[in-house]
Amino acid sequence: MRGAKSAKWVAGAIVIALAATACGSSDDGGSNKGSGQKGGTFRLGITEPVAIDPYNAQESEGTLVTDNLFTGLYEPSADGQVIPELATSKKVSADGKTWTFTIKKGTKFSNGEAVDAESFIRGWNRVAQKSAASDVAYHMAGIAGFADAQSGKSKTMSGLSAPDPYTLQVKLSAPDFEFYIKTTHTVFSPVPKVAGDAKNKKYNEAPIGNGPFKMQGRWEHNKSITLVRNDSYGLKKAHLDKVQIDILNSANGVTLEYQGFESGQYDWARMPTPQLPAAKAKYAPQGEWIDEDTNGMNYLLPITDNGPLKSAKAREAVSYAIDRDAIIKGVFQNMQTKSTTILPPVFKDVYQKDLCASCVKQDKAKAKQLAKEGGLKPGTTVELAYNTGAGHEEWIQAVKQQLESVLGIKVKATGKPFAELLADQQKPGATGAYRFAWGADYPTPDNFLYPLLDTASINKDANGKVTGDNRGRYSNKKFDALLAKARATSDQAGRNDLYKQAEKVALDDMALIPLWNRTQLRLANTKKFSNIKMDFHEDPNLAELSLK
Repeated sequence: MRGAKSAKWVAGAIVIALAATACGSSDDGGSNKGSGQKGGTFRLGITEPVAIDPYNAQESEGTLVTDNLFTGLYEPSADGQVIPELATSKKVSADGKTWTFTIKKGTKFSNGEAVDAESFIRGWNRVAQKSAASDVAYHMAGIAGFADAQSGKSKTMSGLSAPDPYTLQVKLSAPDFEFYIKTTHTVFSPVPKVAGDAKNKKYNEAPIGNGPFKMQGRWEHNKSITLVRNDSYGLKKAHLDKVQIDILNSANGVTLEYQGFESGQYDWARMPTPQLPAAKAKYAPQGEWIDEDTNGMNYLLPITDNGPLKSAKAREAVSYAIDRDAIIKGVFQNMQTKSTTILPPVFKDVYQKDLCASCVKQDKAKAKQLAKEGGLKPGTTVELAYNTGAGHEEWIQAVKQQLESVLGIKVKATGKPFAELLADQQKPGATGAYRFAWGADYPTPDNFLYPLLDTASINKDANGKVTGDNRGRYSNKKFDALLAKARATSDQAGRNDLYKQAEKVALDDMALIPLWNRTQLRLANTKKFSNIKMDFHEDPNLAELSLK
């Protein structure tokens, strides 16, 4: 998501149990790529990404590309393990504030430049600079000097240094015993010297990376992106010759994916919600149906600092008014499960089932009473925005009808292309609620709680635009303190207890309105390709699959 795989914002409508790994003092480097026959072109469709350059890749579409162009220190496996890639060892100080990584020698960018400690420092500073205006820079907020870089006081973060060419030292402004897990995010990618500043259009549209694939030509906006195998890749090389990515109309992208799979045009596809039963009946017997619970969640995102949902009681009224069971049965044909938490069930050690009391069962009387107490009056117009082309229309209409029927309000449901929806959430004066889903960028509860709900993740610029992923503008000092304490706790069990406390604070405020857990459904061409699976980011495992 968005992880989440981003922030990893998730476009799809409709995910692989994960086990968060504990911090250790050192580990051996390695790669987890599979073996198979070389050759072949893998074809799929997406909608237009926000960015494919790691400085601002943020949603599922862009992450698919960036994750295959770049390799960082660590990578999450499909089941949530943290796998060393270019890091051959790691050490953390007793106070949790200094991390030292040893980087694998001898790997290169696809243009021949060496990948060393300076290339990581270059990439991270490029993101943190004020001029980058990166929506995902906040993942680096814990690094010493980040605030100065963001404000424009400095162009570099003081916490980054290279004691020798293949040693990267990172000093943090506050303890964080899970910092190494965060480096699995593409924003922590190294970049070559040619990358220049973040707003280097030439590089933005044809990034030169160090991953298993490289660009063939440029990003043809609203048309296509083509990746080819990087034969100079320093780890286990990909088997595919090429990945052909068509950029589809955002108004009906999922429908086009499904039609493309049926016609043989695509090897991987999402599906329109109404077509799910028929698609399963046809493709499951052929072994081409993927059905997995993943590390993502689906919510309504209420704007908490402005408009009709500013009151926690108004937000709780909305939650009580939604009949999740009816929508799951009628719209999703029982292919989703109801969510009653902010954190997904795959985080088994912190999962608190039914923590959201208003999510368990629709209660019209409570909804009406809370709406009255929260100032959500009958006749009030509430904006409800969603992204088109991803199968959300049916359930959005169901939510709209329920809210209008139960609360007597007017819901203005507006569909927009995904990139436009994300930009709209950031605007000063945003109001109402948004369709919202998050897939984890890295396997820790922190990746839900900090990006989505910590005050530091609002990150408004001088004009009031939100540049972080806390786009609901939720701010609670008690919540922030619990999360900071969790980061400073070296013991995993102690961290988990603090995560639970923080989640309860946020749900008491109804900072997010849980809808359903994230079950991801895909079609995959297993007749032509072997070892084809969904990766941690809910995308096909392009670097591992191969021709049969």
